[in-house]
Amino acid sequence: MGTYQANTRDVRFVLWEQLEVQTLLGTGRYQDLDQATVDMVIEEAAKFAEKELAPAAEEGDRVGCRFEKGRVFVPECYHDLYRRFCEAGWVNVYSDPALGGQGLPYVMLNVTDEFFTGANFSFFSYPRLAFGAGRLIESFGTPEQKKTYMLKMYSGQWGGTMCLTEPQAGSAVADIKTTARRAGDHFLISGTKMFITSGEHNVTENIVHAVLARIEGAPPGVKGISLFLVPKIRVRADGSLGEPNDVVCGGIEDKIGLHGSSTCLLHFGENGDCHGYLLGPENGGLACMFQLMNEARISVGQQGVSMSSAAYLRALAYAKERIQGTDVGAARDPNARRVEIIKHPDVRRNLLTMKAYVEGMRALLLYCSYMIDLSETRQESEEREKYDLRAQLLTPICKAYGSDMGFRMIELAIQVFGGYGVCREYEVERYLRDCKIASIYEGTNGIQALDLLGRKIGMKGGAIFSDLMDEMGRFIETCASDPELADSVRELALARGKLMEVTQHLGGLMLGGDVLYSLLQAYPYLMLFGDVMVGYMLLWQARVAAEKLRRMQEDAGAQGEQGRLALAAANPEAAFYLGKIGAARYFAAVVLPEVESRCKAIRSGERSAIVLPESAF
Repeated sequence: MGTYQANTRDVRFVLWEQLEVQTLLGTGRYQDLDQATVDMVIEEAAKFAEKELAPAAEEGDRVGCRFEKGRVFVPECYHDLYRRFCEAGWVNVYSDPALGGQGLPYVMLNVTDEFFTGANFSFFSYPRLAFGAGRLIESFGTPEQKKTYMLKMYSGQWGGTMCLTEPQAGSAVADIKTTARRAGDHFLISGTKMFITSGEHNVTENIVHAVLARIEGAPPGVKGISLFLVPKIRVRADGSLGEPNDVVCGGIEDKIGLHGSSTCLLHFGENGDCHGYLLGPENGGLACMFQLMNEARISVGQQGVSMSSAAYLRALAYAKERIQGTDVGAARDPNARRVEIIKHPDVRRNLLTMKAYVEGMRALLLYCSYMIDLSETRQESEEREKYDLRAQLLTPICKAYGSDMGFRMIELAIQVFGGYGVCREYEVERYLRDCKIASIYEGTNGIQALDLLGRKIGMKGGAIFSDLMDEMGRFIETCASDPELADSVRELALARGKLMEVTQHLGGLMLGGDVLYSLLQAYPYLMLFGDVMVGYMLLWQARVAAEKLRRMQEDAGAQGEQGRLALAAANPEAAFYLGKIGAARYFAAVVLPEVESRCKAIRSGERSAIVLPESAF
């Protein structure tokens, strides 16, 4: 049996040494925060994840949720844990303290998300959905709605959900059939929603559903969708709970993973008496909901990162202790000492692959989150817009690349464990089961690719994409003469050039009317874009690490490569920085060269997937 380990050292490296998030602190909305305070939050969140959440993960997975007569019962171990989680203030680390939050930057929300998700996402889904739905009320609610619902959701006293999917309308949100009929100061909601995370449970005394529905007479399609607050139990004028609100759970899904998280079928208004309250403008529901969905998409990408990080660190620890075989140089000696499997080249390759992807994806997710912080804190409106649009550009990559590559890294972790990897005794198999859904919900990864190519690349006439490429180009120029990184940066430069070429090519096809072929290539395009961004993040990290390591060598009088290796063997900080350089070099040499061949495949014009008749599949 293993335990969850939060990689606080790498998180702090990304925040303070790579992104330099400390420049946000001590001014404006964060004037009362300093680096020491944020570091304390990081340590406390990691400790809570490791000591409180992780021990409940196995029982939650084994016991799961139970459905009886319209009610859902979560694993018993969740109840006291939820109380402690709320009392510690972890439900809302982001919002203003006046609203019940800790007032931390958005990037810190994703740091704590990583720890809590990696430790026990089945449990964390309950407070996380409450916070997400509460954010909608904070942004679009009336003062009365904020007073009635938001504060109790932010404290964890009440839960929350987002209700989009219906049996006939999954990704095609425009096809929803749930209706809303005016009835005085409220609407009567009628319809069925499915796959609703935390839709029914016995963790909180009330659940506030954010429900998409059509007001009678609204225009067809997405322009006729409104957003409603629908409490499970009605709330009286004095804030106390009243009678049930005609919201009934019809069952829970039997899933491959996330067994402790209830995924529900909800019926609204089966008796014609489900009260809903308009949130935001009429027919503006989808735009409101997309605030939550965009934030959720970054969190889903973080789900892939957090679980793959946990799996990688478990595999690393296992590889250092599992004895199997001899050193390859002594393979013919029957008396040779048996060695830890980390001594074997194939295991080391798997471990370094995981390290590079996990740390690169973590940096990408936190970079995107930091862009949101900059969009909210910069003085000039042009700068705020620039960073907001860059975050929008990167969000589908964060969601799709983070979830898909996170899943694949967990698969590699299982490979390191060998036969034990598929046994429940070691939790890496649970990470694989729990992670798979991340490529599906909050918009499938195929939809993320369509969003990237069809909408985000063309924002401001392509200027947002070009600005990001220019930033990368400036970085490449500054590193071109660095003897330690020059070869690796050259690979990044080639990959960047190919990305720009294939972007222009696909844009030209779309403008020329060849939309089907362009969309056929949208997912491969997103994934190679992700590779380039991860390569950029890793080499950025390597540049920082190389400078730190050079200084450490000078201070220690460690000369040359042997002196560096000796220093790393004796000094954990030197080893950390050396690992950063090694991961970046590995990724640049092994992964980035594949960008060219994948661009060639995208430009091949091969159309079989489009032209084959259905009978030929």
